[in-house]
Amino acid sequence: MLLAVGRKTNTYSLNIEAAGVKIYEHGYIGVDDYLETSIPGIYALGDCNGKGAFTHTAYNDYEIIAENMFEGKDRKVSDRIVTYNLYTDPPLGRAGLTMEQAVKTGKKLRVGFRKMSDVARALEKGETAGFMRAIIDAESGKILGASILGTGGDEIISSILNIMYAGVTYELIRDSVYPHPTVSELIPTMLEELKDL
Repeated sequence: MLLAVGRKTNTYSLNIEAAGVKIYEHGYIGVDDYLETSIPGIYALGDCNGKGAFTHTAYNDYEIIAENMFEGKDRKVSDRIVTYNLYTDPPLGRAGLTMEQAVKTGKKLRVGFRKMSDVARALEKGETAGFMRAIIDAESGKILGASILGTGGDEIISSILNIMYAGVTYELIRDSVYPHPTVSELIPTMLEELKDL
């Protein structure tokens, strides 16, 4: 059994306070929305800044800095939608807000939910453990967050994430045609049966 209860930074060994760079709680190097530290011209990217402890967020940090400096863009960390996978069995794919975070926004919410045992492809594969859930802002119709725990969830979450980045409503994916038999084909079905939270 493996129990992972968190990470501890090792930024204290860098002695960057000597340069005047601020370190915050848990040893994270403080950065602004452009990943610049408290000292102009010094940037912190990757796990050390507390803005995401994933390879994909670290690479996005690099893209933000490089494109802003060399291509004249105005990219920010706050434009990023939180997404990650847990490579468990079954895998979990997550994007955007969790249910708890969405409730705390105070927005009127609608939720779509389906069990993996409702998915024909999951039944064919004999992998019916899990569920898929999407949280929708009832007023704007935009997807605030989604979770797919089940076979293929780590890949399928990207289709929902793309809709979130596009800034369009859930109806676009609800009214789309997905190939059969796939696990993702139940996403439109899930979005046809939203319930008020």
